Amino acid sequence: MISSTLIAEFASFLPENKIKVNDSADHPLGNGGKVTVYPSSLDEIVNVVKYANDHDRKVTVVGSGTKRGFGGLDKPADILLSLENYSGIIEHTVGNMTLTVKAGTVFNQLQHYLKDHKQKVSLDAAWPDHATIGGIIAANDSSAKRLGYGSARDVVIGLKTVYPDGSIIRSGGKVVKNVAGYDMNKLFVGSMGTLGVIAEITMKLRPLPKDETLVLLTVENDDLETIRSFVVSLLDTQLEPTSLELLAPSLSEKLTQIPKYTLAMSFEDVESSVAYQEDFLKKLKPAQTTMNVLKQENMEHFWNRFYTIGPNGAVSNTGDETVASIKVSVKNLDVLEVIKESNRLRDSHNLDVEAHGGLGHGICQIHVKGAKSDVVSAIHHLRGVAEKYGGHAVIKHLPYKLRQEINVWGENPPYFYLLDGIKKQIDPKRTLNNTRFVGGI
Repeated sequence: MISSTLIAEFASFLPENKIKVNDSADHPLGNGGKVTVYPSSLDEIVNVVKYANDHDRKVTVVGSGTKRGFGGLDKPADILLSLENYSGIIEHTVGNMTLTVKAGTVFNQLQHYLKDHKQKVSLDAAWPDHATIGGIIAANDSSAKRLGYGSARDVVIGLKTVYPDGSIIRSGGKVVKNVAGYDMNKLFVGSMGTLGVIAEITMKLRPLPKDETLVLLTVENDDLETIRSFVVSLLDTQLEPTSLELLAPSLSEKLTQIPKYTLAMSFEDVESSVAYQEDFLKKLKPAQTTMNVLKQENMEHFWNRFYTIGPNGAVSNTGDETVASIKVSVKNLDVLEVIKESNRLRDSHNLDVEAHGGLGHGICQIHVKGAKSDVVSAIHHLRGVAEKYGGHAVIKHLPYKLRQEINVWGENPPYFYLLDGIKKQIDPKRTLNNTRFVGGI
């Protein structure tokens, strides 16, 4: 009944071919909608959002759906607002190295376009052939190269966001040195679409490096103290790795065919600098380790596989096993302990585990698959490990039913009242992505 009403009322501002009634709004990962709309212009996005807010309808915002299993406790929303047709480049200022793009643009499409101009967006996100730039920004997604690239908050210089009441908010600007007023962009980056629909993003770009290499350092005896000593020595040098990522043995075997703890170090610079850093590493390398240097196709093959190891929310899990992805944030070198504990889960909980963590930024990603009870137990165990080392854990992918049982965000932070107050001020009716963020915001 509600679907028919929505379609009839949408007709005044949205063509029929941009509206789809979903036969089943229930999805194993949740975050669905009874009716999906596919706006292709900013005006259409504004009209949909304003209509929903005026008529007390709930809206879930989606790009390609790769993060569908990340947060969300509500039943299917009335409207699933898909931005997949709102894509494309709006403005590219090559000389100033800035780019303005629509939120529904697939990440790797951007990178392929920019490659012709010898530039790139300095982000590395999971499932880059599927993930949209809007989703990456809304979730503040990043991976191994966060060490050298920073996060989305470091890349975004301007946003155009549609508030629940239909007003369009412009934050930041189109130039890198924009220092007037508060940096409002940071309010929306990582807010999981709960404050507004991020419609357009302006980012600062980087030139493509003249040379790039990936150095894999494998510990022969699985002695993590060797890795610790090596990393401490490396961080005391003038080397500038883009990534310093520790791979658990099971993940190392999948990516390198070597089932041992492996450190993946990438370097991007001019040829002479990359060569110098490679030579320096060979002198710094501990005796009980082996080093393998990957270039060009082999390096690209490694990273292509690395970015697709985690679950993809756009693809339903057809097996009986439960799949989860946990992000643990700790101090840099405590990553060693988190990855070691993650590796032990294979035997203690009878799970498939693929884990990696950044020894330069302290963020670990642990992907687990197995029986439901074992996955739940592993999540609680990892959360305990994170707390032991003064960190915290967030579940980035989990089936909808289990999200009703487990607080995927953990305990509310001390500043939660600020987050809740901002939500109440901007979206008092909780129209957008209700319960998608920390504390059920």
